[in-house]
Amino acid sequence: MFKKAVEAKAQQRLSGADRKKLKRTIRDRFPRASDADIDALLPPKAEITVSKFQNRVHVYGVEGGFPLFFNVDGRGSEIYPTVFALWKLPEMLPYFMLKGGEVSRFVIGGADLMFPGISVAAEGLPSFSAGEPWAVKVPGNPAPIAVGSTTMSSAEALKAGLRGKALRIMHYYRDLLWQSVEGHYVPNSGFLEDVVLEDPCFLASNQPSDSSEGATCESDVPDVQQSCVNNENTEGSIDVNGAISDACAASMQNDSENAAKEITTDASDLKSTANVDAAKLDIELSSLSIEDVDSHLDRCLLQALHTTVKDKDLPMPGSTLWSNHVLPCRPSGITLDIKKSSHKKLSKWLQAKTSTGLITVKEDKYKKEAMLISVNRGHPEYLEFKPEKRPVEKVVQAGDSAASESHSQKVLEVVEVYKSSVHVNPIFASVGADTGKLYSASEATDIVFKYIEKENLVKQTNKATVVLDATLCDALFKGAIKKGSTYPTEIHKKDLGATFINRMQAHHMVTRGGESVVRKGVLKTVQIMTERRQGNKKVTKVSGLETFLIDPEALASELQKKFACSTTVAELPGKKGLEVLIQGGVIDDVARHLLEQYGIPKRYIEVLDKTRK
Repeated sequence: MFKKAVEAKAQQRLSGADRKKLKRTIRDRFPRASDADIDALLPPKAEITVSKFQNRVHVYGVEGGFPLFFNVDGRGSEIYPTVFALWKLPEMLPYFMLKGGEVSRFVIGGADLMFPGISVAAEGLPSFSAGEPWAVKVPGNPAPIAVGSTTMSSAEALKAGLRGKALRIMHYYRDLLWQSVEGHYVPNSGFLEDVVLEDPCFLASNQPSDSSEGATCESDVPDVQQSCVNNENTEGSIDVNGAISDACAASMQNDSENAAKEITTDASDLKSTANVDAAKLDIELSSLSIEDVDSHLDRCLLQALHTTVKDKDLPMPGSTLWSNHVLPCRPSGITLDIKKSSHKKLSKWLQAKTSTGLITVKEDKYKKEAMLISVNRGHPEYLEFKPEKRPVEKVVQAGDSAASESHSQKVLEVVEVYKSSVHVNPIFASVGADTGKLYSASEATDIVFKYIEKENLVKQTNKATVVLDATLCDALFKGAIKKGSTYPTEIHKKDLGATFINRMQAHHMVTRGGESVVRKGVLKTVQIMTERRQGNKKVTKVSGLETFLIDPEALASELQKKFACSTTVAELPGKKGLEVLIQGGVIDDVARHLLEQYGIPKRYIEVLDKTRK
């Protein structure tokens, strides 16, 4: 789930209704967790944020803290706790215990958990159904190292002889979700290292190599420690996905008991630290007076206007200004809440700043939302403010300027290429050319002229004319001449190249950055169309983006911010591919954006405005 880096499209705070819905979903999906446990993870007075990724994954957490839950489908039906949450509440999920530390090397390398790697208790395999969330633990360690979904029920597993895949791993220790916050906030300085691995075999392999990526626990396991994995010289050892000898297991058990005590202490420290942090948060919020909150709001707004709010991004919704620009500029350790200010509402605060002349705000009559129209950069408050030179926390996808930089680095290159067909195969075979290779127009022309030179087909009395023999005449005209018509006996050299290329299979190669694709046929254009909907509203449709290696979801997100309008992505009716729907008549702006930001040539952009008479 988190093996590949995926950029977050947006990050925002949850509203009160969404917070209640999230807690209700967690309570229903994880009955082992009590209301007090859920409040310990998601304190009632703390702000809860959600990060939305392009692969539809939603990650929830307390603002400024660890990610605690993630939703794999974006609908709320498949929600899982992160390893961070399970360290605070290890018993939130039922768990599979691994047979040995060697198996854990594959789990934290990204492999799914197989049944032979699970330690089954004497009372038998626990009961479970397919699709249930389960955790993974190593012997002697109360802290889970991974979380996933069961692939089959316990009855099906017993019927299969406890073979095959048991758990599809969704998230594990040191994956990209872990690395995104590792080192930013550590409740206990030794916790990150102590919590993981307790037995010698695991400690020797807690950094998975590239070769173990994607491996399965049923595969043969290479030796990591001669003392722990040596099936040839140790009597009584067992072969189980990282088999360990009885002697090694006994020594591991003693070390595990000591480590387990340390880890339990660390886990308790984490719980107490979380409680202390929640208490500090309550004290911090209550200690800030209304005047202090107003002062912080004004400073954060001025900091945002100086550093991140650009004139080309205007107009901008007030909610975007707040979440993407004002909040990231707040001082570390300060939680801003507009409800704690004298204005109580975001719209009233923006109107108050409008009355001072610093900004201009108007209400969108359709969205019923305040829109930032302009910034008065000659205002005394703006000129007197000295912006802090510090890195600003970015909580959403990079803006239009960042998109411009990323796309400028990925220059688009379009090349028309051709492949030999049944018509011209004899020509290629005669000169020894590869019929399965792709050729440019000049290379294909060189082949036909090489054949002419080989067969000496240039007319002696007129060097600009080529005499057609049977092979070349069939290659150029067979099937293209109507029945009853006479086949030509010669052709001018200037017409030969184009005629020969037209008889080949047309392909096109599109390259953007390090990604390249070759498709059969003529290159299709990007189609931009504006039409009217009911109520005399305009909508702009953009299709054919996949041809130029453009992600429709990413483009929709860019245009939504650039034009301050709603955008959606839908499947093309009756066709393969996706189209981007943009509210409003922005056909010229979209064409200009594709030309400037994505480098699509004008000849490949087709524009149709159905609203013009």
